[in-house]
Amino acid sequence: MISSHQGVSPRIDPTAFIAPNAMVYGNVTIGTNARILFGAQIIAEGGAICIGDECVVMENAVLRSLDNHPLTIANNCLIGPHAHVVGCHLEEEVFVATNASVLHGAHVGARSEIRIGAVVHIKSYVKPDGMVPIGWVAVGNPASILPTEEHECIWRIQKPLNFPLSVYGLERDEATTKKVTQKLCAKLASLKED
Repeated sequence: MISSHQGVSPRIDPTAFIAPNAMVYGNVTIGTNARILFGAQIIAEGGAICIGDECVVMENAVLRSLDNHPLTIANNCLIGPHAHVVGCHLEEEVFVATNASVLHGAHVGARSEIRIGAVVHIKSYVKPDGMVPIGWVAVGNPASILPTEEHECIWRIQKPLNFPLSVYGLERDEATTKKVTQKLCAKLASLKED
């Protein structure tokens, strides 16, 4: 399904393929020979999404942007099945594997690999030719690449990046689930208007 959001329609190169059950929604640009496969969700909720030439977005991947977090994917990137890529920048030839996540404000350098189940955290920078191993976390700028068992070290780096403020506009001490969901519901009310 290809749908407009707030009066802005996706711009899809005629050489691209969009699977019939994929969703492309809002301010999205898709480049030449790109392939958006079955069940993929590309949702521009505010900020633009730009997918370069010859990119492949595999089955059930979710790509999103927000007002303050556009999503840019350069040429020849591969986004694996069930990956979650939101409001970040991927340089050329980046591979985001199955179930991996690249979060708000992150930047992944050219030819990097984000392997199965790995996470690139908010505002983190993975240098070109970098690699985040299976299930590990990249956090910070430049990113420290750590196993999940190093939670205390990850938290020391992650905490000042202030996820609640960066993503929801709420200070950490006021970011209760109730306040987050109320804010999201208000913001997402515009979806009903489409």
